[in-house]
Order: sequence, then structure tokens, then C-alpha cells
Amino acid sequence: MRNVRRGAALAAVGAMAFATLTACSMEEAVCGGGEYPVQAVGSTGSACTPKGKEPPAGYVRYPAGKEPKTVGDKWEEYWNTHVIDKNGNVRKAEDGE
Repeated sequence: MRNVRRGAALAAVGAMAFATLTACSMEEAVCGGGEYPVQAVGSTGSACTPKGKEPPAGYVRYPAGKEPKTVGDKWEEYWNTHVIDKNGNVRKAEDGE
């Protein structure tokens, strides 16, 4: 019984160490490798575009330094409530956008 408890304790410590060491890699990226995020014009919608390519029609790049990187980061949350209009102006989204 003593060996079972020791084994369980070691397993728990190992799992905790693994979780601590890999915590950064557990964040989900907004886009896959080789892509960057773009926002739909006049909408809170977004998509991913291959790096080196321009955004597709109806989408724009996020302003420099304000690109969402991971799901739930401050910029992803911000762009869920803000839009970029056809003139490049940023404003708070209205209901339904």
C-alpha cells in the first residue's frame, strides 16, 4: 500500500511539473503557422490569411501592434467588440455587426 501511495504522489508531482512547463504551449493560436489574422471590414468577423499574401477582398489587416495572437488574449477580446470600417477607422461595434 505504501508503494501505491508513493507512486500516486510521484505521478501527481510529475503531472504538475509537466503542466507548469507546458503552460505557454497550451494557448491556442488565433491562426496556424504560416498565417496571420485579418478582420472583416465593418464586422467583428475574422479570418486567417497566408503570410506574404494580401488580405482577401472584404478583409483588412489589424492595426500594427493590435493583432490578436492567441484565443482570449486582450486584442482578440477587443476586436470582438470593435470594427474597422471601409475607411480604416476603428469604432465600437453595434449590435449585429
